[in-house]
Amino acid sequence: MFQKILIANRGEIALRVIRACQEMGIQSVAVYSQADDQSLHTQLATHAICIGKPPGNESYLKTDRILAAAEISNVDAIHPGYGFLAENAEFAEQCETCNIRFIGPKPQAIRLMGDKAKARETVKKSKVPIIPGSDGPIESEAEALKTAQQIGFPVIIKAVAGGGGRGMRVAHNAVAFSKEFATARNEAEKAFGDGSVYIERFIEDPRHIEFQILADAFGNVIHLGERDCSIQRRHQKVIEESPSPFLTPELRKRMGEAAVNAARSVNYENAGTVEFLVDRNGNFFFIEMNTRIQVEHPVTEEVTGIDLVQQQIRIAAGEPLTIRQEDVRFDRHAIEARICAEDPERNFTPSPGLIELFYAPGGNGIRVDTHVYGGYVIPPYYDSMIAKIIAVGENRSKAIERLDRALGECIVRGIKTNTAFVRSVIGDPVFREGKATTRFIADFMERSKSSS
Repeated sequence: MFQKILIANRGEIALRVIRACQEMGIQSVAVYSQADDQSLHTQLATHAICIGKPPGNESYLKTDRILAAAEISNVDAIHPGYGFLAENAEFAEQCETCNIRFIGPKPQAIRLMGDKAKARETVKKSKVPIIPGSDGPIESEAEALKTAQQIGFPVIIKAVAGGGGRGMRVAHNAVAFSKEFATARNEAEKAFGDGSVYIERFIEDPRHIEFQILADAFGNVIHLGERDCSIQRRHQKVIEESPSPFLTPELRKRMGEAAVNAARSVNYENAGTVEFLVDRNGNFFFIEMNTRIQVEHPVTEEVTGIDLVQQQIRIAAGEPLTIRQEDVRFDRHAIEARICAEDPERNFTPSPGLIELFYAPGGNGIRVDTHVYGGYVIPPYYDSMIAKIIAVGENRSKAIERLDRALGECIVRGIKTNTAFVRSVIGDPVFREGKATTRFIADFMERSKSSS
């Protein structure tokens, strides 16, 4: 087992990894920017090293500084968390070159699944259903339009190197296609330095359902069930829950098997997430694989009782999985709400600054993952999420009741948050009845405007 791990990240995920290390008797090394010198992850790690100025591209994305900190600290491994360098194949290769274990999949798996067009073709060979679309990146507008007409409108234009909803545009007809194609390419170039796009049929009103995967170096691959991530705003998840209120046991079994096959198709190792869209008839289609731990991983942990970060560390250390598929049980229901420093009344504008008072909710069935506290200053340079509130119950109704209570208890003063907005979302009858699709937030906000 590793003796010392460096966490190449910040905020709540860095703190989450530090806690896993502490429980396993492993020393932790935090890296931080000048803006994060008062963050909890720097205070609770065994060691902490400043790696640069506040902007991410001058600190958390500086691979040379992170590797230098790792070598100075004499660490055995690096955990990348999520975001920043978590899905950077070049960084994983650099870790290997320095004889430092990257806690994640092999570089070739990251690279293959990071190219969405190649990922589609790879999983297709393993009999995993994919959405009808182009065979790969499309360069010319004329070729793209011809492909769209063959697939049938509406279509979605996606950045090959995309993520977080950037470089994605929907065209409902040939007239709108030209503008959306150009916009998607421009967004992709600006966001990822790669303007390549591909085209898929647009599935209207789908569910977004992802399956958690664990795979070791000995060919053992299991899934830990699904998370329903359909509650999204601008392709960013707001609420995640498990199990999905939509899936039947038979559909869950088929999707779980497909997720395992997708992981096997790239000889995957470590934790990963296979994402699907599911239409109203229960047809499901692979959309991508995230080759890292997910923000919403606590939902799976609370339902299954399996510590995903510790499993990541054990797999990276060369240990075989000791959990078999038949050992995985889904006896409870869990729902996670992302609390963000943003102002819903001003189109969700980020709200950095001093947190004058922070009270985290508690009580039976409530877990809070956060790195903030009263007196902490939220920097303006990073993602606006400040906490995740996870509610667990013996069934979905109890989990919703507990989450509603917890959101009502959560006190954050000095900045704006989306807490009240999230509470109104989970109080909506469509959500309560388990009928929400990826259109839910847009429809919910439209209804809210009409009633105000």
